[in-house]
Amino acid sequence: MENKDNKLLVIPTISRKRLGDQIADVLRKQILLGELSPGRNIPERETAEALGVSRTPLREALVILEGEGLILMAPAKSPIIADPSIEDITQLLLVQSALEGLAGECACERITEEELCQIQLMHEGMTEIADQAEAVDFFLADMAFHEAIVAAAKNQPLIKTHTQYNSRLWRARFMSSRRRVKKRSVTLAEHTNIIEGLTLRDKEQTSVALELHLRDAIKNIATVLSNQENQE
Repeated sequence: MENKDNKLLVIPTISRKRLGDQIADVLRKQILLGELSPGRNIPERETAEALGVSRTPLREALVILEGEGLILMAPAKSPIIADPSIEDITQLLLVQSALEGLAGECACERITEEELCQIQLMHEGMTEIADQAEAVDFFLADMAFHEAIVAAAKNQPLIKTHTQYNSRLWRARFMSSRRRVKKRSVTLAEHTNIIEGLTLRDKEQTSVALELHLRDAIKNIATVLSNQENQE
């Protein structure tokens, strides 16, 4: 773009992500890592000042996180970090495991070679970083792997429902993933089995592998919560 003096104007690159989304990313990571613990208040004024933003984009971020089940909001009260019970988490994970199993079946019929190659590359990328990646980075890569399989199912009601459940299980699934830091080889082996099922278009192998992968998370989370209660 040129001005009236025919001089080139240098326009800084503007992030495509809204400020509210960026703030949600920051807070989500703090919640996942336990820096913002369950039951803790999030005072809007102090939080906005700490982040160097106004309260409007902070509120946008809080609405996003509320939709993900990470925080609870009520009129005239400060938002608080959600603290679901193990029973609530277990029920959600049981449904989620069934959804991913169904997604695996559908993907066996509809996945393209390009999509299968992309999922394989994601798995290889996780393998490469397994020894040194931070827990949250490995977890995000794991979530992207599962989301790619669900997307390959090409079933919009299934994708929408999976997204809704997944948003409410982020912290729980991260707790499971973090507990398995020293057993990432197990996660990768399970992913290999899933990819093999997709490659063979074997609905049963793919579905069972995905369901078991999720149900293992229930045991991990129960152990984490039990350990936390014993330490209190």
